[in-house]
Amino acid sequence: MTDPSPWLRFYGEVPKSIEYPAGTLYEAIAKTAARVPNAVAWDFQGTTSTYRTFMDEVDRAARAFAALGLKARDRILISMPTSPPGVIAFYAANRLGAVPALIHPLSTAPEITHYLDASGARIAVVLDAFYGTMAAATPKIPLETVILARIPDYLSPLKKLGFWLTRGRKIAKIPPDPRVRWWADLMTTGGAPAAEIPAISTTAEDPAAILFSGGTTGQPKGIVLSNRNFIAESLQVVAWGGIHKGDAMLAILPLFHGFGLGVCVNAVLMAGGTSILVPVFSAEVVAKLLRTRRPTVMVGVPTLYEALCKDPSLRTADLSCLRACFSGADTLPRPVKERFEKLVSERGGKVRLLEGYGLTEAVSAIMATPLNEYREGSIGLPFPDMSAMICTTGSELPATIGDEGEICVSGPAVMLGYLDDPEATAEALRPHEDGRVWLHTGDLGRMDADGFFYFTGRLKRMIKSSGFNVYPAQVEAVLYQSPLVAEACVVGVPDEAQVERVKAYVVLRNPALATRETEAALIAWCRERLIKWSCPREVEFRGELPRTRIGKIDYRALVTEHMAKHPETKASA
Repeated sequence: MTDPSPWLRFYGEVPKSIEYPAGTLYEAIAKTAARVPNAVAWDFQGTTSTYRTFMDEVDRAARAFAALGLKARDRILISMPTSPPGVIAFYAANRLGAVPALIHPLSTAPEITHYLDASGARIAVVLDAFYGTMAAATPKIPLETVILARIPDYLSPLKKLGFWLTRGRKIAKIPPDPRVRWWADLMTTGGAPAAEIPAISTTAEDPAAILFSGGTTGQPKGIVLSNRNFIAESLQVVAWGGIHKGDAMLAILPLFHGFGLGVCVNAVLMAGGTSILVPVFSAEVVAKLLRTRRPTVMVGVPTLYEALCKDPSLRTADLSCLRACFSGADTLPRPVKERFEKLVSERGGKVRLLEGYGLTEAVSAIMATPLNEYREGSIGLPFPDMSAMICTTGSELPATIGDEGEICVSGPAVMLGYLDDPEATAEALRPHEDGRVWLHTGDLGRMDADGFFYFTGRLKRMIKSSGFNVYPAQVEAVLYQSPLVAEACVVGVPDEAQVERVKAYVVLRNPALATRETEAALIAWCRERLIKWSCPREVEFRGELPRTRIGKIDYRALVTEHMAKHPETKASA
């Protein structure tokens, strides 16, 4: 009989199974705070908070939310950068048994309208700089309360002054709006006494968050994740990376991203470490934090590590602080891995850059390269209590070892399902003959005889740009809304900086308008309606688009054509 888990013998000191606590995320973090009350929970631009203070602020925010009418099973929209208010608001909602829907703060007004409609949230936590976009999104979607937070709320007096003298000047004045409440005011005076926080009966199996993934049919889908999902994934990451009290991790990835929320924040806090919150990513900012804050653990995407290799300030920095670095969200090119490891080695470090694999439907990471074993091109081994298999494409039957098929995963990190979409849930979560429910990822891969997995492609149309998922159907749907466009097809083409960039092929209603001005107008049209990384970087006009034998637009032919014109690049369509 074939061993269903051959990877276990390569675990080394990593436990093969973990005992997961019952209860909520708030309760799990509260246990950590009771164990290490004086340890630093988060570091934000030099301002720090102990676990004791952090939990006091979470409770204070929970009381304020309760006073605004938020209760168990209600939804609250959190549109915040990786910052103290965003983190505190997330756990405060969990404290009440409410379900946060987390979105990118740079979401466009049409996207926010969709998120509010899909989630049913009537309270939103937003950065003051983005009030205008939120206001534009809500004429048709009633919001009872808009809680506005400011970045300077958690800065030192000197940095606060610097902020207002620079970036703060560009923030538009908030007009009179009876819905607006200010975060700082709520944290100072709002809410009921601690004893009046309502008792809840939320369990580990109840929803803890809604994260949105781009939709293959044009609209983002809400992914419903439970308390158990987050707790399991966090403890698996902690065990795999050996994260403990005293570790500090750069929280570079955003809160709306499963990797950012589940690993860079929740996993670190459950371990008693410090999450260094980075609100805006840039190679310069990360390089400075590596020099000044000296984190021990870093999680990022390939484009981040490539950018760091090019940053001149790191050529003289001491990088011996790093003991674990992981790359996810996209395939890690071997040259990037080698350049980063060479940089760290030259600067006193010994860390290896380890590749992993995951998806939001399982919080984020579900497997990674072990610390003690490396296989060229492998995305690693499944985490403790997570199982993975390769199924013959289009079936629930296991593929032969070494053969390509669909990557399927099962275990405690797998989502509850898609928000209000039973059909999509049933398509993704399928019972197999072994009696377990397996998540069909839509990704292609293979497994070797030792249980190491290898990513080989995608079943579903999806572009990976700078570590973010871009769904061509969503971009095409926006292009079709333009009165200029008769037909559109969106593909990913290789890009040195972004791994893939978004390119649109368009047939115009009036071919005479095929000009650079029209190209710029269509790109601007997309920027008004889509998050920035989903927008086409270029538009190519065509008289017609290639078709398959059954009459569908043949996007693969367009990619093949592009690659023929640019043989120096490698396709990842």
